[in-house]
Amino acid sequence: MKSCILLFVSVLALAAEPPAAVRLFDAKLHPTQRANACFELRGKADLDTVGALGRAMEDPELLACAAENLRLAGAIDALKQALASPSAEVRAAAARVLGSFQKPELLASLNQAAQDENALVSTNALAGLSQYRDAAVVPYLAALSRKGGMTGDMALDRLAQIDPGAALQVARELLASSQIPDQLYGIRVIGATGNSSDLPALQKIFAGSRESLAQRGRGFGLMPPINLSRAAEGAIAAIKERGK
Repeated sequence: MKSCILLFVSVLALAAEPPAAVRLFDAKLHPTQRANACFELRGKADLDTVGALGRAMEDPELLACAAENLRLAGAIDALKQALASPSAEVRAAAARVLGSFQKPELLASLNQAAQDENALVSTNALAGLSQYRDAAVVPYLAALSRKGGMTGDMALDRLAQIDPGAALQVARELLASSQIPDQLYGIRVIGATGNSSDLPALQKIFAGSRESLAQRGRGFGLMPPINLSRAAEGAIAAIKERGK
């Protein structure tokens, strides 16, 4: 009799508990409880759930779970809307997840996000673009590569993996960049895929003042100092070795 009463009370308690989509936003619950509510919604793709998850992305404590739920639900529209969020973290998460769908119609949105002023957003958008395997992404990676900067240099790395010819063309253009890191990435690609026609430009860089380059090449972020002359020397040797 006692066990029946306990079971009845438990059933009543469960029946009285608000739906998971409501508990997501219950400020009286601690983060773990709201996170559990988010996981309860995993696998659901109805409009109410998708709408709730879209709002939940604005909560830093629910962002990762909500973004993954939306990915599993195939909720592309909700994720595209998140690209316009005032929160850089939300935009970044949305961009990375959108790339997992590898849909050509999302390339323009991801390309725009990759040019976001916030580095977290731009690099995550590039990570989204880097998930594409088909040739449709090549023009977008090439355009980003030509812009240089951290995101552009990362785009060149990815471009070199899927279309070495396109990457080589961009790399040759980057030798004229005013930014030493961009030149360095260009030299590396040329060293890996270039030919004898690239030797004059590389030899010109190699013949430059190594001392002044070393003084200007102080590095950026956590990178060590950059010596373009040494990089050019290595690229020249690689090209000549391939020509044997």
